[in-house]
Amino acid sequence: MSTPQLVVHRDKELMAQAAAARLITKIVDAQASRGHASIVLTGGRNGNGLLAALAAQPARDAVDWSRLDLWWGDERFLPAGDPDRNDTQAREALLDKVALDPKRVHVMPASDGPYGNDVDAAAAGYAEELARSAGPENHAGVPDFDVLMLGVGPDTHVASLFPELPAVRETERTVVGVHGAPKPPPIRVSLTLPAIRAAREVWLLAAGEDKAEAAAIALSGAGEIQAPAAGAQGSSRTLWLLDAAAASQLPRSLYPAASA
Repeated sequence: MSTPQLVVHRDKELMAQAAAARLITKIVDAQASRGHASIVLTGGRNGNGLLAALAAQPARDAVDWSRLDLWWGDERFLPAGDPDRNDTQAREALLDKVALDPKRVHVMPASDGPYGNDVDAAAAGYAEELARSAGPENHAGVPDFDVLMLGVGPDTHVASLFPELPAVRETERTVVGVHGAPKPPPIRVSLTLPAIRAAREVWLLAAGEDKAEAAAIALSGAGEIQAPAAGAQGSSRTLWLLDAAAASQLPRSLYPAASA
């Protein structure tokens, strides 16, 4: 696994704009080298802020959106179209504004979908979809994600992997149903740490003073069971994208002064 690298921006708006530009570059480079790209989206204010910033960038037209596979790191197990679902928010922020191939937009199952209200069956179904898209060289049972993005919660959770809960301890499955999440809604679907670590690059997004303690804990050598963000690492790169407020409890030795 890769050693975390940090980039600290002046404020959350600049962070979102810079991250969006960075993501466009990664997608374009992947499509130039392999003909397609595969990205895992995250929800929350920072994930949606990045998508909205990307939608506003003229450079978004450099992406061939028809050759982009989109996945999600987690989802609230709610009916399709519910405003609290990550995919609903992503569509509003960006996806409805670009020419995606609907077959390449892999939303996590809804509670009124083919699996009904059985979240564990829904998770197994998404794991099967990931496995079908994985190549023979992808031993983790998921595609080679170019970039997997994660928001960092104030409690250090990423995706819907919360400290000490069973999902963060999963070592075999790639997707699990989450029961009893400490923030609403309590029922969710989430990628596991093994699936997250299969990504080439993992980007962790944190902005705001309420994320400062979580960033400090996760980057101080904490264990992944107590601080799931500490276990989110890419195979070739792990990148923490923060604003100055979220980085306020980190020692400046962790990142160059110029990055602020």
